[in-house]
Amino acid sequence: MEGTAYTYMVECEDGSLYTGWTNHLPQRIQNHNKGKGAKYTRSRLPVHLVYYEVFATKQEAMQRECAIKKLKHKDKLHLIEQLQEDKSDTIQRINETLTYD
Repeated sequence: MEGTAYTYMVECEDGSLYTGWTNHLPQRIQNHNKGKGAKYTRSRLPVHLVYYEVFATKQEAMQRECAIKKLKHKDKLHLIEQLQEDKSDTIQRINETLTYD
């Protein structure tokens, strides 16, 4: 999964969604759960990956992150439902490898 850029959403313990981008998806999700992620997620642990998209460049991933952050919560949930059927195995595999410190 390296060599590309990802836009992702995680669901926090309180049910809120956090959107970000990374070059290393599994490692980034793990870092969130170790409290090394964004300030927003540190007080809402644990987080679970619920959505991701793959891009060829960092710039594309960052643009998509910005667009998703502008969506309303219900629209983010709809996006998760719409685009994740083909990625559910990968999401489950990443979530199963998470450790919580």
